[in-house]
Amino acid sequence: MAASLQEERKEQSSVADGEDEEPSNGEDEEDDGDEIEEEEEEEGEERKKPVPKESRTRLQREKMENLFRRISTERVPLRVHDVVIKGNTKTKDWLIEAEVEAIKNATTVQELLQSATIANAHLHRLGIFDSVNITLDSGPPELPGTSNVIVEVVETKSPLTGDIGIFSKPEARSWSLEGSLKVKNLLGFGDLWDGSLSYGWDQTSEVSAGVAFPRFKGWANPLLARLSLLSQDWLKFSSYKERVSGISLGLISSKNHDLAYNLSWRTLTDPSQMASRSVRRQLGHGLLSSIKYTFKIDQRNSHLRPTRGYAFVSTSQVGGLAPDDRCLRFLRQEFDLRYAFPLGFYHTALNFGVSCGVLFPWGRGFLNKPSPLPERFFLGGNSSPVCTLGGPTTLLGFKTRGLGPTEPRRQVSGKFDDESSDTFSGRDYVGGDLALTTFADVSFDLPLRVFQEAGIHGHFFACAGNVTRLTENACRDFSFQKFRKSFRSSAGFGIIVPTKLFRMEVNYCYILKQLEHDRGKTGVQFSFSSPL
Repeated sequence: MAASLQEERKEQSSVADGEDEEPSNGEDEEDDGDEIEEEEEEEGEERKKPVPKESRTRLQREKMENLFRRISTERVPLRVHDVVIKGNTKTKDWLIEAEVEAIKNATTVQELLQSATIANAHLHRLGIFDSVNITLDSGPPELPGTSNVIVEVVETKSPLTGDIGIFSKPEARSWSLEGSLKVKNLLGFGDLWDGSLSYGWDQTSEVSAGVAFPRFKGWANPLLARLSLLSQDWLKFSSYKERVSGISLGLISSKNHDLAYNLSWRTLTDPSQMASRSVRRQLGHGLLSSIKYTFKIDQRNSHLRPTRGYAFVSTSQVGGLAPDDRCLRFLRQEFDLRYAFPLGFYHTALNFGVSCGVLFPWGRGFLNKPSPLPERFFLGGNSSPVCTLGGPTTLLGFKTRGLGPTEPRRQVSGKFDDESSDTFSGRDYVGGDLALTTFADVSFDLPLRVFQEAGIHGHFFACAGNVTRLTENACRDFSFQKFRKSFRSSAGFGIIVPTKLFRMEVNYCYILKQLEHDRGKTGVQFSFSSPL
């Protein structure tokens, strides 16, 4: 009992103590409130203090990183409110608006960035602006999720440009002087007016003038027109000179498609009076009215030294689109296929290609008619088969028009006394109606680092090809077995030196097979081409 009473007294005292403590708790709460107010005042004072520059930079960097992280992981919706164009004083607004049309259709940040990059490249490609700057700005505050696009251009200060140069063709032993003069954006339509002159001391001369519009109002395709006067001297190879004057119109020109119409008056002459019978039959005047369509796909990583990818070109030409009897009527088709893939060491890559072409006259009795001489296929020359894309032409180791069907020239007494046997070989190369060429090329880096930095590299190659006649009833004697057995071939190696002014190849060619009257030669050969 005594113990229980003591416990009761303890509980009562504890309760009393708890009742006595209540007022002290209220005082503590008031003290806590005062402390919170003091802390808020201190935080307010801290906010009023200027933020250090380093902290501000760090916060902006974090915001940008968060934005890029969000863009890379999810599609951020965004709509373009307006496109503002600045800086164009001469160029029409509709031309720039047409090039940036894809920007207006963007629905996300990712699409907007991609379309802005493409539009920037398209505007630079016009060649009428020194600089193009596309800025993405926020839209009006009352329209969240929108953006304004500001396109600022600087028009070129020198619309008049020109260039001049001297070029050589060692395989043809000829030199040419070439120059051009261009005027950009004369009418404000992005138009390009140009005149060019090419004078060859021994073979080709050309004077031409043209105009190109990248687009015109509602017509989305580029428009091109060109007048030209061309003179070519083929006396060394085929005993005739060619003179062509005419106009060409580019109707469609895009990344993969090209459609052009050509109307020309052509004249073939023989000043030497030594032409073979086949050539003499085609001397005189002719009207060329033709339309040409080209389909092209080029997915190679480089057109000068491709290491991966493929390319395909198909060219179809129809001549004879005029009622005149002198109009040249023919059908011409070419195919060209290229493929490249890396081998995995020393930047080594294998390139191979196949080119073929066929030509036929059309009309009543077309099998008995000859095909137009200048439209036929001629093989030979030292141009690089890797860089040349557009039909069967090149066969390393053989001279220009150095193989194929030939005919004896007319013998004129005393004509050979003062001329070299190389210039007048006694036979005319008359070309063919069916041509096929193929090649394989292995390119590799040279071991020295100085060569690798300069882009100088080596290559091994092998070429084969053939050309034959099909018209004038020659197709009756044609067989694929004979065509295959008469293939010419060559192989070799060389060094390629690319520079800003030209691309030079020094090759050693070994003739594996050639037929009688072919002009192939084993030895060192040089080739120069454009670096573009």
